Amino acid sequence: MIADRKLAKKGGGWLLEKPEAIFTPEDFDDTTRMIQDTVRQFVEKEYRPVAEAMEHGALEHNIPLLKKAGELGLLGVEVSEEYGGLDLPKTVSTVIAEGLSPTGGFSVSYGVQTSIGLLPLVYWGTKEQKDRYLAKLVSGELIAAYCLTEPQSGSDAMGAKTRAELSEDGKYYIINGTKMWISNAGFAHLFTVFAKTKEGLTAFLVERDTPGLRLGGEEKKMGIKSSSTRQVFFEDVKVPVENVLGELGKGHKIAFNVLNVGRYKLGAGAIGGAKEALALSAKYAKERVAFGQPIANFGLIQQKLAEMASRIFAGESAVYRTMGLIDEAIAGKTGTEAVLAGIEEYAVEASIIKVLGSEILDYAVDEGVQIHGGYGYSGEYAIERAYRDSRINRIFEGTNEINRLLIPGMLLRRAMKGELPLVDAAMRLQRELLEPSFDEPEDKEMAELENLKKLVLMIAGLAAMKWGAKVEEEQEVLAVAADILIDIYAAESALLRSRRLGGGVYADMARLYQYQAVDRAQAGALSVLPRLAEGDELRGMVSAARRLTKHEPQDLVELRRRIAEKVLERDGYPQPRA
Repeated sequence: MIADRKLAKKGGGWLLEKPEAIFTPEDFDDTTRMIQDTVRQFVEKEYRPVAEAMEHGALEHNIPLLKKAGELGLLGVEVSEEYGGLDLPKTVSTVIAEGLSPTGGFSVSYGVQTSIGLLPLVYWGTKEQKDRYLAKLVSGELIAAYCLTEPQSGSDAMGAKTRAELSEDGKYYIINGTKMWISNAGFAHLFTVFAKTKEGLTAFLVERDTPGLRLGGEEKKMGIKSSSTRQVFFEDVKVPVENVLGELGKGHKIAFNVLNVGRYKLGAGAIGGAKEALALSAKYAKERVAFGQPIANFGLIQQKLAEMASRIFAGESAVYRTMGLIDEAIAGKTGTEAVLAGIEEYAVEASIIKVLGSEILDYAVDEGVQIHGGYGYSGEYAIERAYRDSRINRIFEGTNEINRLLIPGMLLRRAMKGELPLVDAAMRLQRELLEPSFDEPEDKEMAELENLKKLVLMIAGLAAMKWGAKVEEEQEVLAVAADILIDIYAAESALLRSRRLGGGVYADMARLYQYQAVDRAQAGALSVLPRLAEGDELRGMVSAARRLTKHEPQDLVELRRRIAEKVLERDGYPQPRA
């Protein structure tokens, strides 16, 4: 679609260019695979024996589990060796997030410690602050929490009401306010607290035993019950000025940059959870007998298993494609600004895999409960907890609605700055659509994806030209664009990976996902085009949308049966063997 292949290596560049290769789990090095094994052993040996007790309120088990994770090096993967860390690529931290997904609430405790709890200090802490806290956080001696959300400000972080006033002697900031939904609060030693100063939103490091810091009771949650979630109250809490984290008034930089990291880790963790749900479902389907045979023989059960596997394959491929891009972007970079710029380059992709992963997990656990039937509703079966634990992921790290708005919004803002030639591409595309080519493409699967890219460019271009900066108010249109973008990225990732793996079940899973992505794109486009055009222009755009989403009918029943056969052979997700 464009000549500059360098764009394919930039955030959103895949929309304008066809990548030739992507990073996949088959590229993991020996260190990454060794850590994968370490995480598996940690889950089985350390977590499983106390899992039931944690689920019923014994939250104190989080503390020794975090310390054990520290001993194994799992808390310091993204920390320099100077402070006891391993300083490994971001891919490794994502692999750990995926591996810990079966631990439910504990994975939240771990994620808070290693991401939003620890990384602000890694990136913005002074040497004195790092010397005081960082090594102890890496070992698990100290546990971290992150206080951003308030009763009246969740996704709207800049609407925080908590205040920090400088004392008359200039030695302290005095914090007053309330924070809500604070993970790890029940056993945390160090809180990263966001409060408004006269300069703007500012971050502070606040120790637990500071007078005036008070905790609410444990929240009664639907899921992730083995994690601690409380309100934190600040009543004239005096914090030394030396504990300001980063610059005064620049707390939003900390909050938003750390969210990018949290989003791609959440996406990876969700894919790991979906694999667990599929394994539970496949095992149960083979054991459960009805009408004289295992329910795994029934077509509608096989359909569910195949759909779960197909979506997991697409999601997994998108997650590690993104991690490869991020690690390449920050390779050799030193200094906070350079590293964060590399991560921020792929903020769009981080939001994509957050939405994609969390919704794949919700689909997998829902169908998993259905496969289990009445037993799926029983607390004695693991799928019941998985179902409850899953739901929070569409709310964590910015709701999926917020992320859906961010995905096209960030791309459009980059286009306005001249960083991505989206508008030029959209205008050229509209001219092409008036004189469509009917040449038979050599690569029909890639041609389908190229057509979806044209479709979303058409929608985005029409929206940008009609509303300009006010396009942000057209949330329904942006959400449709986001859904098409998510499906393009996932389907393309799956297709490229399946070809590398030599076809077989991987080609089947990629094809099933892409076929349905095309149908979803057509339905979405037709739902918003009347908002974007009218009369002859609308009829032309509708005709173009149908043309761009036209594809040959396929026997999806047979496709799903082949995939389900492999799922049942492997007792779960047919993970490619390295």
